[in-house]
Amino acid sequence: MSRRKEHGEYFLGDDPGKIDLDMVHAFLTRSYWSEGISRDLVARAIGASLCYGIYGPAPAAGQVGFARVITDVATFAYLCDVYVLEAHRGRGLSKALVAFVLGDPRLQGLRRFMLLTRDAHGLYERFGFRPMADPSRCMEITRPGIYLSQREVRPETPPRSGDPPA
Repeated sequence: MSRRKEHGEYFLGDDPGKIDLDMVHAFLTRSYWSEGISRDLVARAIGASLCYGIYGPAPAAGQVGFARVITDVATFAYLCDVYVLEAHRGRGLSKALVAFVLGDPRLQGLRRFMLLTRDAHGLYERFGFRPMADPSRCMEITRPGIYLSQREVRPETPPRSGDPPA
């Protein structure tokens, strides 16, 4: 059963059937964290995550914001891909979206809830997010620009039988 919450002329919801894949892809492909990401990869990520949208303003109610949570819904969650389209910022929508996500009954009682941000620390701090207490415990494999390089990679043509080795 999906949830819905009004916010002025807008509403927030977690119905996966309402997510506008084309709009989400269009934003993510130009974002600093997933520049150049393919539509197929965005679709796969959405399909394997809890997703939240902001819609409005009424009466048109197109999608204007998005957030995604990767989780096992038992112990861990990772909040990502949070944004509000530029034309709709300054209306408290990002705060409403983060509160809506964190209020999801499926995400209660988790041991750890993480996120990465370059420039929205103030937004997330108001909800209790803090810098890691002991960053030395965290490790990562990171591949900046991977989506751009994947677009440039062409599959190798396998050698035909009888071709000389390269």
